[in-house]
Amino acid sequence: MKRLGLAIAVLAILTGVIWIGQGSGYFPYPASSFMISETSWIYRGALLAAVGLVAFVLIARGSRRR
Repeated sequence: MKRLGLAIAVLAILTGVIWIGQGSGYFPYPASSFMISETSWIYRGALLAAVGLVAFVLIARGSRRR
């Protein structure tokens, strides 16, 4: 169960970083994406990456205490 939680947290971080890249225009793939150069996706990506990072830390820290 711990591995699944860590994998989901890492996926959230990576997805958030991709959303930031697309929203800022640094990662314009696919070229027809509605997310490219849309500032709202920068904020959504940052939020998702932050949630993923917090989840990762909490899951990793919790597993050491047991």
